[in-house]
Amino acid sequence: MADNGVVVPGGRLTDQICLGVLASSIPRDAVDDAVAAAGKQARRRDGKLPPHVMVYFAVAMALFADSDYEDVVARLAGTLASWGCWDGSWDVPTSGGITQARQRLGCEPLEGLFSRVAEPVADLLTRGAFLNRWRLMSIDGMEWDAPDTDENAAAFGYSGKEPGAADRPAFPKVRVVTVSECASHAVVDAAIGGVAGKGAGEQSLARRLYPRLDEGWLLLADRNFYNWADWSAAADTGAALLWRVKADLTLPVLEQLPDGSYASVVINPKITGKAREKLIGAVRAGEEPDPGRARLVRVIEYEVPGRGQDELIALITTITDPRQAPAAQLAEAYHQRWEHETGNDQLKTQLRGPGKILRSRSPDMVRQEIYGYLLAHRAISTLICQAATEAGIDPDRVKFTRTVRIIRQAIAPAAFPP
Repeated sequence: MADNGVVVPGGRLTDQICLGVLASSIPRDAVDDAVAAAGKQARRRDGKLPPHVMVYFAVAMALFADSDYEDVVARLAGTLASWGCWDGSWDVPTSGGITQARQRLGCEPLEGLFSRVAEPVADLLTRGAFLNRWRLMSIDGMEWDAPDTDENAAAFGYSGKEPGAADRPAFPKVRVVTVSECASHAVVDAAIGGVAGKGAGEQSLARRLYPRLDEGWLLLADRNFYNWADWSAAADTGAALLWRVKADLTLPVLEQLPDGSYASVVINPKITGKAREKLIGAVRAGEEPDPGRARLVRVIEYEVPGRGQDELIALITTITDPRQAPAAQLAEAYHQRWEHETGNDQLKTQLRGPGKILRSRSPDMVRQEIYGYLLAHRAISTLICQAATEAGIDPDRVKFTRTVRIIRQAIAPAAFPP
């Protein structure tokens, strides 16, 4: 690793791992830009915990979920000093002072920073990163337990229960929907919300993300995400889509294709009865449908033996030409969606720790903390992906838990003056 914290090619993976992995993924100028855009610049030049330090602190909290505030700062200070971000004359901050500094910072700088740096990290040589010309991406949701405070309960709610119910869950839950790169598991976009009330579902949060899809992506999604409006919104970005659909979705066969798939059409649910049949007939005759009424798709159906009485899986895709991606390729690519589950497990269990709740007692700090986790996970995933690509192996072969353990062991607390 270079002195500026940028990972350079060559050498052992363990030589590249230290807190400096944050510098390559979260450069200081991006931090300063995010802080300025949020209007959170330091009011005093001699402040002990200026905003840029607290941004790195929020990320370091994710690396050391078991450590208290003072220990996290102690571990962070040595590396920040080497970057010129820490003043050696500063005293050890108290836990109360750190809490106040977190509150002054808020979540906006972390959210803005994440939007600046979060992008795919795999390149053309990374194994499993692409299907032909498309980068494999996926969308999925997860839930996080937050401390049981009145503020968190009001903002996020409880899964399946109203506040005050005798059998409600122990903790409010925060729902996070992310778009991730399948090969590296790096999260490139995220939406945070609650689990109760209007707009709390996965589909609602995913709608915030569809407008930011890239036309070079092939987005994979499970059957819970499909509906006409969301499919149309995602397809209008130019990104290729490969989504599983539920068994009750009617998909008329327009033409059987040589690779075993068939051409079909998804139709605006407002169009029913004879109008629907007339539309299908017109499309079958070769008429191009109005995109506000119907969308051409290709359907790939297959069974997975031994899974739920040989469960039938139905996929629809915007890649209507089988020469661009045969059915067998798409069926194989769809199962890369499970890489998203692996990334979620890395975030919630391997990085945070099994069964642990977030430490923040207010909704703004909860969001700040979650963005810190996303940024820390991205930094680690980037390092793993770079190392695996150089070695010519799949990033899955580099153990996430081992990488995190080495990072934690490599970072010794800094020595503060008494």
